Amino acid sequence: MKKGQDTLDRTDLKILDILQRECRISNVELANQIHLSPTPCLERVRRLEKNGYIEKYVAHLNPKKLKANLTAYVQLSLASTSTEAVKEFNQQISEIDEIVECAMVAGQFDYLIKIRTENMEEYCKFLGSTLASIKGVTQTHTYVVMEEVKSTHLIQL
Repeated sequence: MKKGQDTLDRTDLKILDILQRECRISNVELANQIHLSPTPCLERVRRLEKNGYIEKYVAHLNPKKLKANLTAYVQLSLASTSTEAVKEFNQQISEIDEIVECAMVAGQFDYLIKIRTENMEEYCKFLGSTLASIKGVTQTHTYVVMEEVKSTHLIQL
């Protein structure tokens, strides 16, 4: 393994911290903040991208302005958690736009999904048609978010 390919130093961590907070920062400004010249800074960013530390750059949108006001979490149980059943479920879930997050979990249920819809009426339609049509789902429990206290994409470095 080449040196630096899989290890991060303080400068790399600082770059990642700055980029996760402001991915549109110019390379020159980033270089100034980490006290490097632009060329080595850009080389570090490209290495971090190449080695998978940076997966993509995104914009965080305002859900209230985009008719995605209602957030709900749904505990979901499957009839079977065989490899085939899980694979089929994962495929179906990945194609549903209202589902913004889905995690297989250990515990009393199999999956926890996060859903965004315009309002409760739209959520009820989603629950009764889309979610109910997924093969193998035996039980759901919904928790509607009343107030979002903290929401972040930042990873503590």
